[in-house]
Amino acid sequence: MGVKILVVEDEEKLARFIELELRHEGYEVEKAFDGRTALDMAMSNDYTLILLDIMLPGLNGLEVLRRLQMDKPTPVILLTARDAVMDKVSGLDAGAVDYITKPFAIEELLARIRVALKLHCRDISENGLNNVVNKAGMSSDTNSNNTNTGGMSTSTTTDGTGITSEIASTGINSNPAKRSALGETYTWKALVLDVPRHRVTYNGEEIELTNREFLMLKTLLENMDIVLSRDTLLERVCGYEYVGETNVIDVYVRYLRTKIDEEYGVKMIQTVRGVGYVIKAE
Repeated sequence: MGVKILVVEDEEKLARFIELELRHEGYEVEKAFDGRTALDMAMSNDYTLILLDIMLPGLNGLEVLRRLQMDKPTPVILLTARDAVMDKVSGLDAGAVDYITKPFAIEELLARIRVALKLHCRDISENGLNNVVNKAGMSSDTNSNNTNTGGMSTSTTTDGTGITSEIASTGINSNPAKRSALGETYTWKALVLDVPRHRVTYNGEEIELTNREFLMLKTLLENMDIVLSRDTLLERVCGYEYVGETNVIDVYVRYLRTKIDEEYGVKMIQTVRGVGYVIKAE
């Protein structure tokens, strides 16, 4: 089965142009010119990818995206005439994998489509492998022994087949005072980030974070005392193949500071001018 793309664009000439270019690349293409039709088509068909304009009649693109993401994990690239960072952040937070600002070069759009499809295929492969592993019960049959040598952590793992492997790390992200034994809970002062429960609290009070805000905070906490550049944070939060602007990271940091620093009177995320951001151990 080939790659099937839904193009949602109310400018019919632009939609037709995109359709012709995509068909020339070998993709199957269907079109919708308003939000409600697009949502109906997306819910009743299995598209590999959706190109979604934000400014649509009937139902705007962001609302289409939010409703779609509740039921289907179809990757979405937003087409937007707005170049404001906040609009881009809103789209990414709503579940889009990427965005492109109009007017755009068709070569750039095709490149972003290739990246999105590659990421989608990788996610499917990883999920399939995880399902196989879980069904086999391998995780419950695994025993691990850990040793520390000269600041380097070595883990020896034995699975149900008797096969052993050693994994060595340099000791980065291994501060036992800041993490649980399983490495799934991080603390800073009265703040607790619980990975399995996807929950963040300060003095027991829950803090509501978006997925990307949560991932940003987790990345900074697990690399405590290490200054992370905007490029590094962008790779961790948005993915290695993300081709957007690094100032998106500044927006997420501002959101976190509003929800944590300003709310609780602390200075958690510190800026290292010209380098990036860091959370210092207390």
